Amino acid sequence: MYPVKIESRPEGRMAALPHIGPYMEIGGKFQALAAMFSSRGLWPQARGMAGVYYDDPSAVAEAELRSHAGILVGADFDMPDDMEDLSVSAGRVAVMTFKGPYSGLKAGYDYLYGVWLPESGQEPRDAPAMEVYLNDPTDTAPEDLLTEVCLPLK
Repeated sequence: MYPVKIESRPEGRMAALPHIGPYMEIGGKFQALAAMFSSRGLWPQARGMAGVYYDDPSAVAEAELRSHAGILVGADFDMPDDMEDLSVSAGRVAVMTFKGPYSGLKAGYDYLYGVWLPESGQEPRDAPAMEVYLNDPTDTAPEDLLTEVCLPLK
């Protein structure tokens, strides 16, 4: 249903802001983080935007879901005090490329975790899922948005 490939990814780093609550409401944190990067001239050091999602929304109350809105940065980035320095562990990941509006991502997750993972013979690693946003929702039509959903594997 969605293309999935297995890759080895290097360790990464994010400048991030925490979010508690419905995952579909994390947009405000991304906007705040982008405004911080813009006001400080930090965009030349950015390597993309990503989100980290810690909880299964079918097992955790929506009001208690934990996530981070982040901007990928290099090891030499001087992290501002008002941003969290978040490490992204290296390792194997299943990468599902989802095309469409963010509101449709649940169907992608359902496929990745409910169909692809059981059929793949792979086991998930004890690490959170991460989304890497390949284009910008401020200048891309919702149906053309591209998101890599990264499922850490053992």
